[in-house]
Amino acid sequence: MHAATLSRKNKEHMQRRHFLSASAALLLPQFAFSQSGSPLFNGKDLSGWHVVDGPESAFYVADGAICASPMAGWPTWISTDRQFENFDLRLEFFVAGWCDGGVYFGAPEHGVPSRCGYKINIFHAQDETPATNSMGAIFPVIAPKKVNVKSKGAWNTMRIRFDWPKLQVWVNDELVQDVDVTTNPELAHRLRRGYIGFVPLGYGHKFRNITIQELPSTDKWTVLYEKPEDIDAKWLITDNSERAPVRFAGYGPVLWCDGSGNLGTKEMYDDFELHLYIRGPIEHNSGVIFRANGEPTSVAGKYEVQVHNVAEAHYPTGSLYHYKRARYPQIEDEKWYLFQMAAKGKDCWVRINGETVLEYDSLKNLKPGRIELQAHRPGKWVEFKHIWVKPA
Repeated sequence: MHAATLSRKNKEHMQRRHFLSASAALLLPQFAFSQSGSPLFNGKDLSGWHVVDGPESAFYVADGAICASPMAGWPTWISTDRQFENFDLRLEFFVAGWCDGGVYFGAPEHGVPSRCGYKINIFHAQDETPATNSMGAIFPVIAPKKVNVKSKGAWNTMRIRFDWPKLQVWVNDELVQDVDVTTNPELAHRLRRGYIGFVPLGYGHKFRNITIQELPSTDKWTVLYEKPEDIDAKWLITDNSERAPVRFAGYGPVLWCDGSGNLGTKEMYDDFELHLYIRGPIEHNSGVIFRANGEPTSVAGKYEVQVHNVAEAHYPTGSLYHYKRARYPQIEDEKWYLFQMAAKGKDCWVRINGETVLEYDSLKNLKPGRIELQAHRPGKWVEFKHIWVKPA
């Protein structure tokens, strides 16, 4: 009898424990940290990371964390060696008093990460009215739903889940961002694939327990140039000057040109999005031509996006030549910049280093044509790299 009673009590006790465990599981927030994901930082050294726009001394490892030194002032940041597209990123960050900085993702190879890609802001203040520079903001575009930061010498958690176009951010287990980036014109055309990193703005940031789970890729590009062999495989000379013959040459990942003439794709494109990096010397003159018919002497029916780094020129970099002047972008001589453009039906847009510098809605030639790279001013070389195209 006694044994039976104990058995029944044990059974009832186990049932109560099971019920309480199940209830607790139901009460857990859906965004609670899981154990999935791979380490992005080994806790011992900076293997897999590199410093951008700053000295090697800007970052170091101590007590299992990536730490920013006083040498890590703007624009210095630390970047992963790899690029990532869709992912679920989890990390801890330390805040002690006044602190400003952030987490980059979708960061470009060249250019300002917070304009070409995304920055989730880190700030110490517990703002009652969230702003676009508050803790958890998609800086400087979208304020967080609420501000939740522990700033008096404490570790905080952050989770960033980017499964384009959906972007979600949690800070200390509270959802602070839940957006479709395509619904915001400031975010819709930012890079979907890029580097992840931390920018400390000169403050003593610390980051640890950094893990990432990669999600399926959804951004499909066709490579037009990544290596010299791509020139013969995918391109042909479509215009050439007898006075100053054009020269296009591949030097590893860089496509170099000089002289006067055009290099055009073998494929024809009507609606497309184009991605590449460009650099040139002072007062270079070049262009990206689209919907071209490939006839050297014909101008009618083709469009040219100007590449001309003269701020007060009639048609500076980013302009649709003959049709609309661009707002001059933030670029520098002999430095790489990100060039993005798209043409869809009558509409086209151009972005330079993450800024939309031109929008035009009156294209008349809607027929497929070549994409061409132009060399226009002999003696003023221009270089291109990472040239990709996809349907718009």
